[in-house]
Amino acid sequence: MINTTKIISIIIFLSVSIMLVSFGGQKAKWKGKIDEDNGIIIVKNPKKPMYGEDVFSLEEELSIGEAEGGEEYMFSQIRGIAVDDEERIYVADRKESHIKVFDKTGKYLRTVGRKGQGPGEIGGPRSVSITSENEIMVPDLFIRRLAFFTLEGEFIKNISTATMNLMTTKIDSKGNIIAIDAVREEENSRYELKKFDSDLNYLYSLGSSPLPDSSRFNPFMAVLRWDLARNDQIVCGYPKTYEIKIFDTDGNIVRKILKDHDPIEITKEDIEETTKGIPARIELSIPKYYSAFQRISVDDENRIYVLTWQRIKNGEGYYFDIFDSEGKYIAKIPLEFQPQAFKKSKLYTIEEDEDGYQYVKRYKVTWRY
Repeated sequence: MINTTKIISIIIFLSVSIMLVSFGGQKAKWKGKIDEDNGIIIVKNPKKPMYGEDVFSLEEELSIGEAEGGEEYMFSQIRGIAVDDEERIYVADRKESHIKVFDKTGKYLRTVGRKGQGPGEIGGPRSVSITSENEIMVPDLFIRRLAFFTLEGEFIKNISTATMNLMTTKIDSKGNIIAIDAVREEENSRYELKKFDSDLNYLYSLGSSPLPDSSRFNPFMAVLRWDLARNDQIVCGYPKTYEIKIFDTDGNIVRKILKDHDPIEITKEDIEETTKGIPARIELSIPKYYSAFQRISVDDENRIYVLTWQRIKNGEGYYFDIFDSEGKYIAKIPLEFQPQAFKKSKLYTIEEDEDGYQYVKRYKVTWRY
């Protein structure tokens, strides 16, 4: 007769072994195809990802914000988050026209800038970035300029953007500035993704999409989306189709990422919610389907997060298609928020409670593949 203690030991050993294999990383075969066309790598992805949702997990580490309490921990209208190499957190508050700085434990350190139009003052920050020179760059929405500060909050300089209408502005490791410019021309009004040098001298363009047509307004129109990767490559897509282009630092397309997908139909409820408040005199042009995707984000390991229009069942938020640094479709994960910043395998978000009060949250990101 087999000893009972020995049987129990075998069962425990097998259970532990299975757990170690499970958590050690999933193994899967990618079912896409990689081609090359005139020096451009073409990555063709299937509809289904390599891994299941359990390949990815989040663990909340930090929450900053108080509905009632110390003023230094209260926010009015957060419009951007940046994180430096010491994991200090910079929060752009558009309504208060300043940047609040916290250490990696969430302790308040200082406030950068104040409301106004003079040196060191901000009209309304659209976002915030940390440059490779360890400076804070603040695109000012209302005054139309870029404001630069030291990490300690001392004012450095302003660069005027008065001749442009810059949106979604970022800066690479060489000091070059990348932004969407809303170009208004009679024959070709468009959103144009442009790259400038550190003094905002135009270098070249990387893509464009039409501006909204005021005569026949489409509230669901596809708009050019992009993000800056850690290696200074630019990840860009115009979601009329599911195609994402990767540009090198000279503005050349080096890779295209394609993915088969089923379009999401726009419902009557979607139309009613989106067009609420639009004057009846404006003629609407409503398509049958949403665009291929909503937004693009790139993490600190050059994984690409593509926000789709597929809603999470029985919950808030949408699914994200995740591609690895080669462009392979690795996962489809549900998130209830839009990623704002990535640093050292941590994800930073802006979230709201049921009363609409905003918080900054940090999550530890774990990938198992």
